[in-house]
Amino acid sequence: MPKPRSTAPGKAHREGISLVQLTEMFPTEEAATEWFESLVWPDVRGCGHCGSTKTREVPNKKPMPYWCSDCRSYFSVRTGTAISHSKIPLRKWAIAIYLELTSLKGISSMKLHRDIDVSQKAAWFMLHRIRESWAAPEAGKFSGPVEVDETFVGGKEANKHESQRARARGGIPDKAPVVGVKDRGTGQVRAKAITDLEAETLRGFVREHTEQGAQVYSDGHKAYTGLEGEFRHNAVQHSAGTYVIEQAHTNGIESFWAMLKKSYQGTYHKISPKHLDRYVRQFAGKHNLRNADTLAQMTNVVAGLVGKRLLYRDLIADNGLPSGARSS
Repeated sequence: MPKPRSTAPGKAHREGISLVQLTEMFPTEEAATEWFESLVWPDVRGCGHCGSTKTREVPNKKPMPYWCSDCRSYFSVRTGTAISHSKIPLRKWAIAIYLELTSLKGISSMKLHRDIDVSQKAAWFMLHRIRESWAAPEAGKFSGPVEVDETFVGGKEANKHESQRARARGGIPDKAPVVGVKDRGTGQVRAKAITDLEAETLRGFVREHTEQGAQVYSDGHKAYTGLEGEFRHNAVQHSAGTYVIEQAHTNGIESFWAMLKKSYQGTYHKISPKHLDRYVRQFAGKHNLRNADTLAQMTNVVAGLVGKRLLYRDLIADNGLPSGARSS
């Protein structure tokens, strides 16, 4: 049960869950299963294969606890979700979701494997499956004002071997670009990893997430000048040392970049470009849930797992993006 509301500074209005309370919520695998079932099937139990509600319990729960009369298949609460085919107990899944959500900078697979007693490989796969809860694009567009900005994610040049530094590659930094937009009214963020900083890529992202005619603030990147006419656009010239002109600044989205990069440096250390977008979506999703109670955040993640599918072979497959010298 969530603890009473705190009077401490910060997000004091949120109801948190302590580790002791977490263990009391999930004392057994049966309790964790009941919790997952209450979230996946809030009204009536449905088959994860075909969606039918014509189901019944299997007396000995083998090979699975439920049977669908329509598609004549066995299923469980995992079926049709991102954690299907996982043999890891649901109790450990609930704890992993809690640890990920309550870790401001994320939790590494090495720490998770120690905390819940699974292999590091299994923990790494679990975390990527949890990230699938944020895989679906956010609905609707921001009404603004919004701040748009781009950044690069990658290791520091000083920390690299001489042969891997930018000057060894003709001055080209080995970093991946990310673009994001933050709505000042709601505080919500949308962000994604991109392959280039071309004008159409950046402007297309703004159009995808912002209502036409809204106020847009950006830095002096020339790509954003093309927004004028479609949006009310003002820019600050960072290259000239100008960061704030009345309401024109990108401080909000830049604070989001700061948290993303702190997680890279302090938690993950290495993120391959082919997985970067998963991490970017994860941090945008967590940012957008930051004002919710911990239990509400966990509920949101479990709901987001429904209808998703992520196989290990697909996760490790070469998707054509450069892997560089980094891995996640």
